[in-house]
Amino acid sequence: MKMKLFILLSTIAAGSFFSQKWNVDASAAKVSFAVKGPFGTVHGDFTGLKATIQFNEKDLAASSIAAVIDPKTISTGIGLRNRHLRSEEQYLDTDKYPSISFRSKKIERTGTGFMARGELTLKGVTKPVDIAFTFNATGDSGIFKGQFTIKRTDYNIGKPGGSVGEVVTLTLEAPVKKTEH
Repeated sequence: MKMKLFILLSTIAAGSFFSQKWNVDASAAKVSFAVKGPFGTVHGDFTGLKATIQFNEKDLAASSIAAVIDPKTISTGIGLRNRHLRSEEQYLDTDKYPSISFRSKKIERTGTGFMARGELTLKGVTKPVDIAFTFNATGDSGIFKGQFTIKRTDYNIGKPGGSVGEVVTLTLEAPVKKTEH
């Protein structure tokens, strides 16, 4: 009887240890981008990040990240530019493509943190991307910080060449709280 109780308690403890689900605080999350423009670097951001995160640095094989953001939330600080980026077929075309999403396929440890290897879907195009990130936790709270680059023309954003840079750098900051099971 004692052995069965020990096994049951060990199973429950292991399950909660290895299965750590984190909820993103969408109001505090930051998704920023930077791209070379004709008059210097253009900076902007998106709001309302939604994500499902299963993450335990001691069990990366069971860890995963799925995230989505609404491209209509794009803000560069210039209203006319924002409308142009949302509506133009050659840019985000947000009516036709109402979400940008990422789904990890594998999470690995690196020398400076972690790497989420997965697929980014943007403007109807899905391509593999690697997102380098760190995770710092204090009790039931934590923060994921990451950065990666994409080639905008890989996702049919803008025309090749011209005065807009090819490489877009995306920076992520997602405060999270551990969910109760």
